[in-house]
Amino acid sequence: MSKINFKIKNVKLAFVLLIVAAFIVLILYNVFVFSGLNKKNAFTNQMLEIASENENPIFNVQKISTYSSANAFNEEDNRSLQNMSISQFSDIAIYLDNSLSSSDMTTENTISKLYIDNINISTGSDKGTKILNYKNSLDFGKYKDLTTTDRIDFKVVRSNEENENNNYDEPTFYTDCSNPITLGFLNKNIVTDYSVSSDANSVSFNGKVLQEAGVSLDDINYTLSFTIHIVNNVGQKFAYNMKLNVNLDDENGGIFNGYTNTTNTTSGDEFKFFRELN
Repeated sequence: MSKINFKIKNVKLAFVLLIVAAFIVLILYNVFVFSGLNKKNAFTNQMLEIASENENPIFNVQKISTYSSANAFNEEDNRSLQNMSISQFSDIAIYLDNSLSSSDMTTENTISKLYIDNINISTGSDKGTKILNYKNSLDFGKYKDLTTTDRIDFKVVRSNEENENNNYDEPTFYTDCSNPITLGFLNKNIVTDYSVSSDANSVSFNGKVLQEAGVSLDDINYTLSFTIHIVNNVGQKFAYNMKLNVNLDDENGGIFNGYTNTTNTTSGDEFKFFRELN
């Protein structure tokens, strides 16, 4: 067997190439190993910072009240009980508690900005047009038409003068959280072209009309989800992901009796606003 004689003619060049190759390997190792570790450490540190910020929450949802009913409307100018449309509506009041960190009003537990987004509505059927928007608390318990929106921006009232001059038909919230977030849900035109049968001479202009029109509550029970965003007066940001299941039925007939009215006092960590990192 013949031997292979290998001789490096340029030792200096080979040494330089070896150094370059080692340098490239070091760079690749840093990119694929250390970079991944650094990202992992940064993520861990961020999670620890978020957890630390939320040990002592400032805001939480204290109470949720819901009033639900329905209404019927003539689609024609005459006052006959023919060609009517039926809509279901709910009024929702969400009360916030800002006394978790202090019983006094401070820049930390008072509000400078409030808005709602990520609005999603699901029901048991595709009947009607579903809308969620702000509703003036003075209109609670009354049917009121609403417009579709993807985001509700509230004007924050900070003084008695602003309170006296404010238009409460526009989304409004007090900086000290002393009024609830008031919203209206509307499932519009669940039934159209509804006519009262010949053996009836009246129609109920409340939740009873749903039963009279043969509407199944399984079709119109609904779930609302949306995010409430808060910025306090020191610029800290908070968010709460609301999920509200509204069941219009109960063992006593529910909305078929005319209306439902429920109030739930909340407790637990799941009702606390989450502090976001700026």
